[in-house]
Amino acid sequence: MLAQSVYTLVNRHNGNLSFKVFEFDNNSYFDHIQRNNYFTLIIINSGEGVATVDLSEYSFQENTLFAFYPYQPFMLQSKGPLIGVAIMFHHDFFCIYRHHKEIAANGILFNNIYQRPFIYLEEDSRKTLLNFVNEIVGELKTEGLRRDEVIVSYLKIFLVLATRIKLEQQTVQLAGDPAGKQLLVIQNLRNAIEENFRTMHSASDYAGMLHLTPNSLARITKTHFNKTLSDLIADRIIIEAKRELYLTEKTIKEIAYELGYDDEYYFSRFFKSKTDISPQAYRDTVGFNRGAAGVVCAI
Repeated sequence: MLAQSVYTLVNRHNGNLSFKVFEFDNNSYFDHIQRNNYFTLIIINSGEGVATVDLSEYSFQENTLFAFYPYQPFMLQSKGPLIGVAIMFHHDFFCIYRHHKEIAANGILFNNIYQRPFIYLEEDSRKTLLNFVNEIVGELKTEGLRRDEVIVSYLKIFLVLATRIKLEQQTVQLAGDPAGKQLLVIQNLRNAIEENFRTMHSASDYAGMLHLTPNSLARITKTHFNKTLSDLIADRIIIEAKRELYLTEKTIKEIAYELGYDDEYYFSRFFKSKTDISPQAYRDTVGFNRGAAGVVCAI
C-alpha cells in the first residue's frame, strides 16, 4: 500500500492513541488476546485461520473484514502468513454512538451480538474499501487544511459501505432458511432480549416466554449465534452498560439499577468478568462524555 506502513494520530490533550492505520504481513500483531480501548477494523487480504472473539471461534479466510468494538476480546490465529491492513480509532476521534444516524454502524457493524463480527468482501468491495484506506493515509502524510475532518469523512464512508455489505449478507443468510421455523424463533428471541434484557437475566425466563424447553432453545441459540443464551443476554447488558458509561453522566450505581442490578458492586464484578476492566476504568479510558466538540486529535 505505502512505503511507510504505520501512521498514527495522538490526542494532544492526553497523549493517547486517537487514530492509527498500519499494514501487517504476519500474525504477530493479533496472535494473542486483544482488549483495546478503541475500535478496530482489520481487512485480511491474504491468509486464513481461526478467530477467537468473545470466547467463540470462527473460521476466516482472505477477503474478510473484521470489526471490533472497544474492549471486545479477540485473537486471530492463522495457518500461515497473514497479510492485510488495520484501522484503529478512539471514541474521542470518532464516536459511532453520536453519529449513529449518519452511518448506522452501531448495532450492525459494531456491537452486534446477533451476527458474526466479520464480513466477506467481494473483490470489488475490497478494492473500494482499500481505496478509502489509501485516501486516509494520503491525508495522514500531509499537514493539509482541516486534515482531521477529511479523515473522518473518509472513515464515515468506509463504515457506511461496510455496514451496507453486512446488511446485504444478513439478508442472504436469512433467505437460507426457507421453512422459516428457526428464523421465527431467532427473531422472537432477539425481540425478547431487546425488550427485556434490563429486567430478565435468566435463560430459562426466555425459554418460558417463547414456549420452548430450555434445552431446545439452547441448541437453537448455539447453532445460530455460536453462543450460549446466557452469554447472549450478558453481551447485550454489557453493550448497553458501555453506551451509558460513555454517553451519560449517570453514576455506576444508577446504570446498574437501570440494568436490573440492585447491588452496584455485583454489577461491577459482572462487568469486569465480561470485559476484563471495571466500569469506572472503562469510562476513564474510553472517554467519558467526550467527543461532543468533534475531533480533538493531532499528531
